[in-house]
Amino acid sequence: MGDIFVHQCIHTIEFCLGCISNTASYLRLWALSLAHAELSEVIWNMGLRMGLKQIEGYGSFILFAIFAMWAVETICILLIMEGLSAFLHALRLHWVEFNGKFYSGEGYMFQPFSFGRILSGSGDE
Repeated sequence: MGDIFVHQCIHTIEFCLGCISNTASYLRLWALSLAHAELSEVIWNMGLRMGLKQIEGYGSFILFAIFAMWAVETICILLIMEGLSAFLHALRLHWVEFNGKFYSGEGYMFQPFSFGRILSGSGDE
């Protein structure tokens, strides 16, 4: 009876630590989205808002140049870097933490596709 109690306590502690770890990981993903929003605001305030204030004289040319810089910065920094970072973090969460609950490693060994093995009849069908 004592052995069952100790075994159940260990599983309970492991489950609680896993819940805390998973929650912390998803909170990191949330923090990443907040950082993305702040970076967007900084690029808007430092880039495009400056060009919108320049109205007299060559204001339209300056606005065009600043808009082009703003668009390139937005695409390079926000869409590529932040999108890749969020994608990789979410992929890690799914593979490491979510699939770790269900993957058992049983089954059959992976065999790469081979026309030679199929033509010789040695492949399992």
